[in-house]
Amino acid sequence: MIEINLIPDVKQELLRAQRSRATVISMSILIGIISIAAVVILAGYVFGVQAVRSSLADSDITKKSEELSKVEDLSKTITIQNQLTKISDIHNSIKIDSRIFDVLRAIIPPTPNDVQISTLAIDSDNSNITIEGQAKNSYAAVEVFKKTLEGSKINFKDSEGTDQVIDLASNVVVGDTSYGEDSTGAKVLRFSIKFDYVPELFATSSKDLKVTISNGGDATDSYLGVPKSLFVDKAKDVQEVN
Repeated sequence: MIEINLIPDVKQELLRAQRSRATVISMSILIGIISIAAVVILAGYVFGVQAVRSSLADSDITKKSEELSKVEDLSKTITIQNQLTKISDIHNSIKIDSRIFDVLRAIIPPTPNDVQISTLAIDSDNSNITIEGQAKNSYAAVEVFKKTLEGSKINFKDSEGTDQVIDLASNVVVGDTSYGEDSTGAKVLRFSIKFDYVPELFATSSKDLKVTISNGGDATDSYLGVPKSLFVDKAKDVQEVN
């Protein structure tokens, strides 16, 4: 059988081009339809589903707000709950200032270098203590008092129950000194002394705390045993006689 191709090559190329064009157009139309469908779906979700969810959320918020508004003393309840969450932090920040009596009982030198205190100030912000007092044994007593402070240590258990021993004071400085008369008319040396204390001294986390000094002095963590004679009125100025 003999076949004769009566269609020129140019015509065949044209037919192939037309088929390719039709395929491209069909694919473009299909892609366009898919894109439009995706946009419609997204628009439906944004303007439909999201709007419904937002409306439901607003309705729930309104409902809960109405329920809360009916609670008696709501503001007080919220304030108390907020304070309850801070109880632990507040407790840890409390200072046991009464331990200063243990410190005094340990650091006051024995006779004849004992001193009497007229004023004591604790500066919690700067962690220092200022003591104003008087001594019958003049400068020798003040020097012994200063060295006793420098040699004092505190023994305690930390929050983990481990025994700790650290220096009580640092930067011990003797301030102004002058002679005066005490309430009995005896001549005494008035002085002031200032030192920095370690934060563990008054911290609630320091358990079983006691103060020790190099000469074996000791004080337990209580006010008991502090002599009343430790505190006296400030000495008067000496009236000079010409």
